[in-house]
Amino acid sequence: MEFNFIALLLAGIVTLVVGFIWYHPNVFGTIWMRENNLTQEQLRTGNMLKIFGLTYVFSLMITMTLMSLTIHQSGAIGMVGGPPLVESAKPSFAAFMADYGTAYRTFKHGALHGFISGLFFAFPVIGINALFERKSWKYIFIHAGFWMVTLTLMGGIICGFA
Repeated sequence: MEFNFIALLLAGIVTLVVGFIWYHPNVFGTIWMRENNLTQEQLRTGNMLKIFGLTYVFSLMITMTLMSLTIHQSGAIGMVGGPPLVESAKPSFAAFMADYGTAYRTFKHGALHGFISGLFFAFPVIGINALFERKSWKYIFIHAGFWMVTLTLMGGIICGFA
């Protein structure tokens, strides 16, 4: 199975683009700052190259996980003896790929799995951390909403174009 690594690199940028919009003061940024007791001056401090650079690296790590969650063939290939370039590939691999090689490889399908990942993984993780940190439900919903939108778009890009 071939992958479009450019699509993975582009999917990694989604976190930055959605974050720029989501946390903008005219969207949820002002509420987010209030819930975190942050000021504009505090947000202007820090090494922005490090923050954005590491955000992109972490986003690429997320794309690798989303690839296995959205592209079902990647998990099934291991079960049927693939990939074909390896001598150990079984005849069932060719039959599987003939039947299901590109099945469910659409933006819509990836977006669905991305959203489900946000709802059933990111939301609970953020919720657990926020409860122990004594954060508000606004805080939880702002961050969980961000990750649901982000993972939806990332999943769509990965499944549809990678």
